[in-house]
Amino acid sequence: MTNVIEAVNSFLEKYDIKDKPLCLGFSGGYDSMCLLHVLYTLGCDVVAVHLNHNWRGEESKAEELNCENFAKKLGVNFYSETLPDSVPHKETAAREARYDFFARCMKKFGAVAFLTAHNANDNAETVIYRIIKGTGVDGLAAISPKRAYFYRPLLSVKRDDIEKYCLENSLNPNIDSSNTNTKYMRNLIRHEIFPLFRKINPDVVDAINSLSSLAREDCEIFDVDNMESTKEFLKLPKPIQGRIIKNLLIKSGIDYHRKRIEELIEFVKDNEFSKSGARCSLGSEIWFFVNRDKFNVVNDVPKNMESVHIDHEGEYNFGEYVFSIEKCESVPEHFPDDSENIAYVNFDSLNDFDFTLRTRRYGDFIYPFGGVGKQKFKKYLNEKKVPFYKKDDCVLLCQGQNILWAAGLGISDSVKVDGRVSHRLQLKRKGI
Repeated sequence: MTNVIEAVNSFLEKYDIKDKPLCLGFSGGYDSMCLLHVLYTLGCDVVAVHLNHNWRGEESKAEELNCENFAKKLGVNFYSETLPDSVPHKETAAREARYDFFARCMKKFGAVAFLTAHNANDNAETVIYRIIKGTGVDGLAAISPKRAYFYRPLLSVKRDDIEKYCLENSLNPNIDSSNTNTKYMRNLIRHEIFPLFRKINPDVVDAINSLSSLAREDCEIFDVDNMESTKEFLKLPKPIQGRIIKNLLIKSGIDYHRKRIEELIEFVKDNEFSKSGARCSLGSEIWFFVNRDKFNVVNDVPKNMESVHIDHEGEYNFGEYVFSIEKCESVPEHFPDDSENIAYVNFDSLNDFDFTLRTRRYGDFIYPFGGVGKQKFKKYLNEKKVPFYKKDDCVLLCQGQNILWAAGLGISDSVKVDGRVSHRLQLKRKGI
């Protein structure tokens, strides 16, 4: 018999997320109600998020209310949304809507991890489902304890132990009436196939999960998905290229199939000489990026529209950074590299000491250091080979749309040190 609290606590400590802000997908069933109660018992900072699929009318509403009341009783933050009628009542559409909801909740509540309540039985059932459908070794690995920002603390815990925990703690979980409908493949496996397996081996869940663990270990032995080099990738045989792309999609929480993998391999080939890079969509706010140096899956995060007025020497907070501007009357013996986020400038030629610290805007321009005339900042970024997904992260010191310093990239020729320096600029992360 597994101690549920110890199993969850061990999992959270292993992945170093016990003291981090968390979101939990909370349906209110046995698994998620058990997990929420355990997280509350462990003192975790968690928000219970519930998506009402709106498939079963009043029953769905009653389940949502039960979830909300349980969370309030514990003093845990609760958030819910209801799917509109326009979403088709199909498992694929529901899954896409559910994961879109999860991603939005992560951003809304600033969570570093999203927990789901999959258990050991779920994993064993997934193995059987994939065998029936046809799978390889990676399919036998079934549900990963961690994939992208999804974590599954109950994956080593059997359903019997979860139900026992709920009973011992007087919990009142939702019971979804559709869970007994064997027209759904997973219910058929759970209610009709597994009872037959248990006649052969009463410990069938342990046996299948042992197979799953061995398959996962084999996949890790052949783990070449840390590769990001475009040139090295294109030197490999196509089967290994396919494995790299597939593993990258799996780790990013993206569904994969053979056609998509082949399309992405071709996309890398088509853009192997691209300086600034190209991207193609993999879903809501997530992209596959390639340039001549590297490829990766990236998130299209909301643009930072913050701006800070700079009108005197000193330190200024800007998001996760601290910007400092201080008088400096002597030219340094050695100038720092641009990548050090330190710059020496001469503001004497400017009419006034009135600047803005911000990210890029449409119409920005710069007089490149050592260049002739002004240049659109977009072109400047391309020449500096800044990937598209990092362009909106550049921190800029400006006067209007005239960029005087792009931190980590370079200064404007209009404020270059030519025998005299007036100020030293620095941008550093907070806490460093």
